[in-house]
Amino acid sequence: MVPTKFFLTNGAGVHKDYLASFEWALRDAGLAPFNLVTVSSILPPGCKKVSRAKGLDLLSPGEIVFVVMARNATNEPNRLLAASVGCAIPADKNKYGYLSEHHPFGETHEKSGDYAEDLAASMLASTLGLKFNAEEAWDSRRQAFRLSGKIVRTANVTQSARGDKNGRWVSAVACAVFIP
Repeated sequence: MVPTKFFLTNGAGVHKDYLASFEWALRDAGLAPFNLVTVSSILPPGCKKVSRAKGLDLLSPGEIVFVVMARNATNEPNRLLAASVGCAIPADKNKYGYLSEHHPFGETHEKSGDYAEDLAASMLASTLGLKFNAEEAWDSRRQAFRLSGKIVRTANVTQSARGDKNGRWVSAVACAVFIP
């Protein structure tokens, strides 16, 4: 089975129990009705990105759904957390792309998303033989990757949250969801 479509989604949940906070995050992301199976980070050749709404319409409750998932949780009051999935799509539709997961503490929404996007693009660039300086800022590398003509698009989906002041569990999820 090779997926032909995918979509990005994210969500957050708060509850006194860890597992329930994760369930609420999945509900927020629209993924609670499915049996999720996490997979590694390859975006199949020609896999087309669709909107979350269209993607969810193509799935049925109880279906086994493959996802690349970043998840994070805390019950520490005010602790900043994030979950991010980065995406890098090659210009050549016959080549595969990359997805990356990042789940930090203490990073802002933007920093976490940029990191995940950079990681996916750097992994793709290395498989395509692009030379780049990993120490350069992401904005410089993003421009160089795009100018190469080999990486057509990068993106990320990120969910950030702050720990509940009363110590309840806070969960964040970010997912790339595959559709056969």
